[in-house]
Amino acid sequence: MHDLVIRNGKIVDGSGAPAFVGDVAIDDGIITSVGGKAGAARREIDAAGLLVAPGWVDIHTHYDGQVTWDPYLSPSSWHGVTTIVMGNCGVGFAPVQRGQEEFLIGLMEGVEDIPGTALSEGIKWNWESFPQYMDAIEKMKRVLDVGTQMPHGSLRTYVMGERGAHNEEATPDDIAKMAALVRDALKAGALGFTTSRTMLHRAKNKELVPGTFASEAELLGIGRAMGDVGHGVFEMASDMVGADATMEWMIKLSTETGLPITFAMAQTDNDPTAFRRVLDRVRKYNAEGANLVPQIPGRPTGMLMGLESSLHPFITHPAYREIAHLPIDERVAKMREPEMRARILAEQPGVKDRMTNYFLTNFAKYFALGDPPNYEPERETSVAARAERQGKTPQELTYELMLERNGRELLYMPFANYSDYNFDALREMLVDPITALGLSDGGAHCGLICDASMPTYLLTHWVRDRSRGERLPIELAVKRQTSDTAKFYGLHDRGVLAAGMKADVNVIDLEGLRLHPPQMVFDLPAGGRRLIQRADGYKFTVVSGEVTFEDGRPTEAMPGKLIRGPQPVPRASA
Repeated sequence: MHDLVIRNGKIVDGSGAPAFVGDVAIDDGIITSVGGKAGAARREIDAAGLLVAPGWVDIHTHYDGQVTWDPYLSPSSWHGVTTIVMGNCGVGFAPVQRGQEEFLIGLMEGVEDIPGTALSEGIKWNWESFPQYMDAIEKMKRVLDVGTQMPHGSLRTYVMGERGAHNEEATPDDIAKMAALVRDALKAGALGFTTSRTMLHRAKNKELVPGTFASEAELLGIGRAMGDVGHGVFEMASDMVGADATMEWMIKLSTETGLPITFAMAQTDNDPTAFRRVLDRVRKYNAEGANLVPQIPGRPTGMLMGLESSLHPFITHPAYREIAHLPIDERVAKMREPEMRARILAEQPGVKDRMTNYFLTNFAKYFALGDPPNYEPERETSVAARAERQGKTPQELTYELMLERNGRELLYMPFANYSDYNFDALREMLVDPITALGLSDGGAHCGLICDASMPTYLLTHWVRDRSRGERLPIELAVKRQTSDTAKFYGLHDRGVLAAGMKADVNVIDLEGLRLHPPQMVFDLPAGGRRLIQRADGYKFTVVSGEVTFEDGRPTEAMPGKLIRGPQPVPRASA
């Protein structure tokens, strides 16, 4: 008798093969048969009319702090994610010397907008080395599997102290020490190494992240240590200028080691076709032996501006700052007073930074998000276009919109991958097999972005609802978020529904699948805030054969494990 059988579902197995109807049988946490009619089971799930797919594998998250206190790693687990990879963009919390804890918190708070008070309250710091960090998180029970990566920011600070923190050049001895620690972390089971080389990533004190200006010698020294171990993804955030623009060091390292180097790629308004040139170059270099992988998201990178967000158009206006400390309801009441409204609207943003000012004033890219949330809005629905039709200034309309829903309304500002006011360019990236689907930033950007729901969005928008262009076949959408992401990180035991594979499964009411609007909650340690987004339609989520969520409610099963290194292809599915 089987432990669990999921019967009569529409199976999209994650391989890209056409969907079919049948049963999935599970025993001892492993899939034992897929398709046809399975025998009796101790528990059976009737999936007639439902989608049966592998659990989602999200390779770009920032749960490095939250993983130490939250067994659910929400909101990702609410969206059918059964495996996450964290430690991205060069920020994290190991290795750490005593006295460096607050510096690492400041890095994470500045780069990923995770409340420092929550991190200070929640993290217990019962480790020093990266392997000890892995041991500490392995001891916790959780609902999903967790993979780790060694972050450059903490590594550099640990080895070089103040010199590393302030981006001084590493000596050969520094590089050798960093390489040895990366080697140790990968041998202990880390899945990769990550760094940040973008001017956008700054600590809370506005300093650039350690490693931003790392030399080719430093990058190659660390990368070659990864090659010595024989596994690992080299992930980076980069502006792709200078040495990164030529990709020379990336080509050299990936060709020499065979390991993948992945970097975020996006369509930008200042050069909307540049992403195609990047794809063409990557294709050429990979054909010559490199292993470069542009990483792309499932929807535009966009901010959610509201009165409780980290940024909104009036947040630096002097009159608004007089009332910014008030509780939200009192603040809304003050903002509705004609005198206060007039004072705020008469002022300009009090910022000198050009990029921040762009975010605060680009009303042609501001949209009411709505319910259900609309992430592919038409140009004529922008705040700027609406205001012009109504004879108002964009600031006036923005002010009115932000006071809706008692000041809880959110305005959506897509600042990348939306140059043409549609998803056509994004679709080009999504269907290109040389890209990897990621950049959900689960657990991060708590006051401005909530993209941990992107796996759900792949189904609701790209597969089912898109009306302004081509959709994605369901088989491709599922493959991109399961077997493709799993294999990229060497996790060959999951991502496909096949005999011998790890039994991570989603059973989904595709017709009833619905994303709720994001909302701000204050449930992090020390009352820290974060944006969350819920979904309806996940009937069952299964991890290692145990049902972890049923109709969106946790079952209290905690089968999640720490992933230690690449996972081989099971014999039965090879």
